[in-house]
Amino acid sequence: MSNQNPAHTEDNNQFDINESSYKTSHAAVRKARRFALQGLYEWLMTDHRFEQTGKGEWKANPPHDIAARTRASNAMHTVHLGYYHSMMRDIPEQIEELEALILQHLDRPIDQIDMVEHAVLLIGAYELKHSLHIPYKVVLDEAMKLNTHFGATDAHKLINAVMDKLAAELRTVEVEADTGTGYKQKKQQAKAAQKSVEKAEDNAFDSDDAKQVESDLAEEPQATEVEQQPRQPKPRIGLKSKK
Repeated sequence: MSNQNPAHTEDNNQFDINESSYKTSHAAVRKARRFALQGLYEWLMTDHRFEQTGKGEWKANPPHDIAARTRASNAMHTVHLGYYHSMMRDIPEQIEELEALILQHLDRPIDQIDMVEHAVLLIGAYELKHSLHIPYKVVLDEAMKLNTHFGATDAHKLINAVMDKLAAELRTVEVEADTGTGYKQKKQQAKAAQKSVEKAEDNAFDSDDAKQVESDLAEEPQATEVEQQPRQPKPRIGLKSKK
């Protein structure tokens, strides 16, 4: 009887997900995303880039090989392996469709964004479209966490803007349900409260300035009146007459 691993058969395009006891907790799914981000980044930098630049003959780093190396060199017992392998298999297969969704909400060609941001957006778009069991707010929050952990400091603006628009497009029912009493309203209320505080502070400063000016003007005429009072001439003392 052969003990050959299915991942190393002649059809080497299969992922080895024959484990039935992998972790499925929220933390395990989060770790799966992190490993998937690193694997997708490696694939985007190698085989995908060679394919896009007409150098397909250089391709030698397919996603299933990246996944196999990752599992061989890391302790994966706390990772949701099924979800990890699904992302490493499905996202490269669906990359054109996922990139088309992302491009609708980008202000530049997708090859002009950082490769980490590219991978984060691919995972986010994939989860919004296919992982319907995960609330969209969780998907958005996890995308921001991925960027915080791996991406540039100022990339959160682009990630947040694109993911918000993708959520409105791909999870319309969820987003609209939150518009009245949930997530969206809380964001709007927070912004309104911040503006209200800033306006109150500005009004307070303006009021203090007005009071100061009024006080200065009230004191100024008194000082002027004292200064402008004519001096009374001193009585002239005449010379004593000689007797």
